[in-house]
Amino acid sequence: MKTSLRAALMLTALGAALPAFAADPVKIGLITTLSGPAGYLGADIRDGFELAMKDGTLGGVPVELMVEDDALKPGQGRQIAERFMTNEGVKLFTGIVFSNVAGATVPDIVDNGGFYVSANAAPSNMAGEECHENYFAIAWQNDSLHESGGLVANDLGYKNAFILAPNYQAGKDALTGFKRTFKGEIAGEIYTRLDQTDFAAEMAQIRAANPEMVYQFHPGGLGIAFMRQYQQAGLLGTIPMVVAEPSLDAVILKAVGDAALGINVGSHWNADFDNAANKTFVAAWKQAYGDDRPITTYAEQGYEVGLLYASALEATGGDIEDADAFREALRAADFASPRGNFSFGPNQHPVEDWFALEVVAGPDGAPMLKTKGKVVENYGDSYAEDCKM
Repeated sequence: MKTSLRAALMLTALGAALPAFAADPVKIGLITTLSGPAGYLGADIRDGFELAMKDGTLGGVPVELMVEDDALKPGQGRQIAERFMTNEGVKLFTGIVFSNVAGATVPDIVDNGGFYVSANAAPSNMAGEECHENYFAIAWQNDSLHESGGLVANDLGYKNAFILAPNYQAGKDALTGFKRTFKGEIAGEIYTRLDQTDFAAEMAQIRAANPEMVYQFHPGGLGIAFMRQYQQAGLLGTIPMVVAEPSLDAVILKAVGDAALGINVGSHWNADFDNAANKTFVAAWKQAYGDDRPITTYAEQGYEVGLLYASALEATGGDIEDADAFREALRAADFASPRGNFSFGPNQHPVEDWFALEVVAGPDGAPMLKTKGKVVENYGDSYAEDCKM
């Protein structure tokens, strides 16, 4: 077991200063992807979550953050969760990046009385008929993320799109979501492998179809490889691309560089949002990690899970044994979100605003994501009505 060293040191330093109600710290299991090409996604979720902690506490309640790497393996994620629950008595969880890992892990957690607040993965089946009163998603529902991409493409006037995503639950949700809102025709549709690094065959198919635009969902290292090969194939300058934020996060943007200028993006958050909560988050990130480490939505989402757990722990005085009271405190979502408007819908997935971003040259000439405006307000998801709690 690898416990967060930073959190442990903070707890030790607190000593007798711990609040009177905190006989033992509340344990939080953060299971995420920390290795491989997608490792930075989990690292950002972990580090964002830790930014929400204050001297080893959340909402004034001492916490012990337990972090482990699922290595993007569903079985490994499930085994870690089972060990946390059985050996450590952990009841609060978060951190999983990928929907296939979430699908194998989260049901065991919530069926055994634990709470899971998703910092990223939000597969469609868990938003509808298979929803659970102890399962919350703070980032989005997978489809709605890509429904924003379809809305951005509509606003840009595109009538024809070639679409691609990896062949796993989030990839299927991605293309389903895009097709739900995009009003044009689909020129081609391809599911790639989740471990694929060579997209030469896909580039050839895109070139042959000659669509007005390409919409693709490839997060993390997949996205870096796809964008570089799209550029090398000479397609970036000839066939415009629209994506949702995971396909052009700040790390991918830094890797791709000027070639990404002009790409349009749908997102629920951006570093330039002009609100107090976002300014606090961005300043805290820069102070902790410096200007050279890009801020991604994964970091923002991990931070917000920390804020949500803090609000619920403060409201209940750290009593997580009263599950009904703790659940109601989570549902209240009593925290200031860096993304602006935020509440939970009836299936405990976000109701939030979605924005159009564009890659432009920043003040220093480096490419950056600039917010252009909202594409839709107070937007929920397409599965909420199927969720009966």
